[in-house]
Amino acid sequence: MFKPLITALLVSLSTVAAHADEAGSGASRARLAGKALLGQPGPAAVLQTIDGQRIDLASYYGKQPVYLKFWATWCVPCREQMPAFKKAFQQYGDKLAVVAVNAGYSDTESEVKNYRSQHGLHMPIVIDDGSLAANLNLRVTPQHIVIGRDGRIRHIGHLHDKELENALQSAVNERAVATPLALAPAAAAAPRPALKVGDIAQGLPLPVVQDKPRALMFFSPWCESYFRESRPAIAQACQRMREEAEALAATPGVEWTAVASPVWSSEKEVAEFARSKKSRMAMRLDKDGALFNAFGVRQIPSIVLLDRQGRVARVMGPEERGLAQAVQALQVQ
Repeated sequence: MFKPLITALLVSLSTVAAHADEAGSGASRARLAGKALLGQPGPAAVLQTIDGQRIDLASYYGKQPVYLKFWATWCVPCREQMPAFKKAFQQYGDKLAVVAVNAGYSDTESEVKNYRSQHGLHMPIVIDDGSLAANLNLRVTPQHIVIGRDGRIRHIGHLHDKELENALQSAVNERAVATPLALAPAAAAAPRPALKVGDIAQGLPLPVVQDKPRALMFFSPWCESYFRESRPAIAQACQRMREEAEALAATPGVEWTAVASPVWSSEKEVAEFARSKKSRMAMRLDKDGALFNAFGVRQIPSIVLLDRQGRVARVMGPEERGLAQAVQALQVQ
């Protein structure tokens, strides 16, 4: 049986996460999302950079502090903060393990590499598959995480401000841990591979639908507006796919659900978006990213079609056409 891609730590944080998605500034969202993580052990994750370098975060704990920064190429505040991020990397050198974590959300490796060249980034860069974001309750971009030399999370925030600078300086000035750190896990369980065409989608946080095909539209309520200037093709795809899905949802035969990413989205914002568009689809926030991760969705908009037996029949990305034909074929299977 497929189990939701949620770590034991996130299970314990579910109550906090339910309140951490309230609409507000980036700083308030990050602060609320990270509140229960402060003082907890850093994630035991093995990352691979876009240059093929292997980074084992747990190997630093007890020896060297770690600074992780989640970002995206399309993120305006990320771009504004990049000079300060570059300065921090240069300032601390080998006293601090700095990793630029691209959120892997509506970004490609080529776009990340182009961004690196344009902005002269020299720190290690990884593209998250959603698992690190789930462990660290990613809610905004950028999101800064400072892990002390002892392996405990000391700071989570959105701004590159005095609070972040103080957290970095404090982490660097901490004394080395003399004994192995029992708090930090020795290794992380391997993330479960994303469901592929033909796999049965069981155990997911969705209402059970008996003997009926299902369509899941993965989106963000800000896609059509925020991307209008920076990524117009994505904004147009979000509008086109939503309108096609709404038209199809008006006819019986397929159960439609729109699933919103938790990045820069709250339950309130998803509900307001549904009302503003007079949506016929049920719209829900994927609070911990479990559904996005289960199907390996990293681009919006995307649509996942499930047949009557709950098997993945097709996954359609932003550039694909022929949704109506795909849904028609699903109904006759």
